[in-house]
Amino acid sequence: MTSRDVDLTSVPDALLERAASALRVLAHPDRLRMVDALAREDLSVGELAARVGLTPSACSQHLSQMKAHGLVSAERVARHVRYRVTDPRPLAVIGCIARHLADVAHPGAAGPTRRSPRRNARARKAGVR
Repeated sequence: MTSRDVDLTSVPDALLERAASALRVLAHPDRLRMVDALAREDLSVGELAARVGLTPSACSQHLSQMKAHGLVSAERVARHVRYRVTDPRPLAVIGCIARHLADVAHPGAAGPTRRSPRRNARARKAGVR
């Protein structure tokens, strides 16, 4: 996907605000670890806390914030509440960011990047290969 795939000028402000709010909720290392764990399997608060190295109380608070933004959902199974990722699409965004950071940390490790013809022309003009 490129920046040309989505024209954010046509997206309603209310939707952009909701997107920004969800991104702010995910912008926490513990929550990213939690979402990653929940993407693999449904977990209770205690299981999730042990998996990501948090106290159950801290884990529960993070889950509450993510649940309020529709990022995770809960289902009661017998005496336990199991949490899961509501929609896998935010995981794709996290994956894109992770790949970007890996590329920035280790340029060229993933092979040469494809430049657009327009960017190639600018690079040639500037003497960049």
